[in-house]
Amino acid sequence: MLNIIFFASIVCFFISAVLQTVGTIFKKDGVAKAAWLATAGSALVLTVYLVWRGIAAGRLPLANQFEFATAFAWGVAVMTLLLHWRMNLDWLGTFSVPAVFLMLSYSALLPRDITELMPALKSAWFGLHIASAVISYASFAVASFTGLRYLMSLRGGAKETDISVKKLDYLMYRMIALGFLFLTIVILSGCIWAEQAWSAFWSWDPKETWALITWIIYAIYLHLRVNKKMAGKKMAVYALVSMICVIFTFVGVNQLLPGLHSYR
Repeated sequence: MLNIIFFASIVCFFISAVLQTVGTIFKKDGVAKAAWLATAGSALVLTVYLVWRGIAAGRLPLANQFEFATAFAWGVAVMTLLLHWRMNLDWLGTFSVPAVFLMLSYSALLPRDITELMPALKSAWFGLHIASAVISYASFAVASFTGLRYLMSLRGGAKETDISVKKLDYLMYRMIALGFLFLTIVILSGCIWAEQAWSAFWSWDPKETWALITWIIYAIYLHLRVNKKMAGKKMAVYALVSMICVIFTFVGVNQLLPGLHSYR
């Protein structure tokens, strides 16, 4: 039954992605409303899956690559819906919903067996550490979508002085600041957890190293944005390119650089 719900969520997000794209291209209000209702319904199906899986596993469903990838997709979907309802960001679904579909499709390729937690994962820090990573990555993803939207607006004839474009720049900054905050929590909680599990706060494990690299990259963005007052096109490109590091930390490290964090 769990597998049926999981694949149903993929189908739902595929339908939502199609509706979001059609609504944006043809600018049909009816289709746009249907797209957001479909997105909300898809997120609900995925929420049911994660809750059910957590109950079946007797723990938070965040213990391996499949579960984290699924939670990552859920985080992007929920954040998209919250931003849409709070700020009426109709354009956001066109970028984020297809991305959620792709993330879930990637998840579908991974082993979905429910397994016992590894001894190192049985800690009070488990929920805070992994949940913070979900929020952080989702925030960075939305920031990259915003950066892409910013660049497309300029290409479509908008100017950097336009209010709508400035709002995109500020939203991008806010999402990166949020992601940076939670990534800091990820690293700090991970250090404490590592000391308890492996008797060392830091071991230069590939996942730790790339998390630090990602943190530095976004710290540079915030430094340039706050202290150097940089904004506009260059920062949008920076936010978009920085997401490559997040994706590598999320997927590439596990596949190419096995280490203490290689939980498949």
